[in-house]
Amino acid sequence: MPFAHRDGADLYWESTGEGPPLILAAGLGGVMGYWQPNRAVLEKHFTLYLFDQRGTGKSSRIPVESIEQMSADLVAVMDAAGLKSAHYLGHSTGGAIGVATALDYPDRLSSMMIYSSTTHGDPYRHRILGLRSLIHAELGAEAYGKYTSLLLYPPYWINANDAALREAEAQAAAQLGEPAVQASRLDAILAFDRRSELHRIAIPTLILCADDDILTPRYFSEEFARHMPAAHTHFVAQGGHALSRTEPDLFNSLVIDFFSGAAKS
Repeated sequence: MPFAHRDGADLYWESTGEGPPLILAAGLGGVMGYWQPNRAVLEKHFTLYLFDQRGTGKSSRIPVESIEQMSADLVAVMDAAGLKSAHYLGHSTGGAIGVATALDYPDRLSSMMIYSSTTHGDPYRHRILGLRSLIHAELGAEAYGKYTSLLLYPPYWINANDAALREAEAQAAAQLGEPAVQASRLDAILAFDRRSELHRIAIPTLILCADDDILTPRYFSEEFARHMPAAHTHFVAQGGHALSRTEPDLFNSLVIDFFSGAAKS
């Protein structure tokens, strides 16, 4: 199995598909399995690179220091894969990792989609993530997974996918790090704030969010756009925080259109 090694962590990654290189980076859960509903379609258009982030999945279950540390992890994975540059799609925390990489390693990303992410940790986010951390520490991984589902998925999708969601929650619980490890990931995203530098990001960037996302509400995406003159936004009416899973056909179409156009520019 392919691993990159950096700063005390073994970082698991995979590659599949054909076409221009596209990195898929998951959110707070951190595992590549998040993208399972999208892989079969996207790998027909791109060579996909996926990885389990520090503290999750098959990578080392050790605490995270910062989003910048996870950005350096991403660069280590790219080096291990022989990637000088690639397109980048980041969900939530993965979006922040992409922002840090575009700022600190400007030659490594050729274009970027920031999907359902945040510019900083405001009081609203501190309340939500603080409760997630408390639930994990006091009630365990199963309760954490059930609460996470309420944050990721809108009611219409939960009602239509209850059985599958119960199975997914059990799988997600097994991929979580210990409460202290997951809490470090929560702390890292809450502490991340590079708003004063966002204007420096000049690569083609699409900012995507659903209007009914309660975990990373639309106003964060609007703030990204205010600070990034070269970026474009796309908002959809429904799909929640996990738009790529609740509305995969729409999501895949947006990804293919954007990155295919970026590859030609």
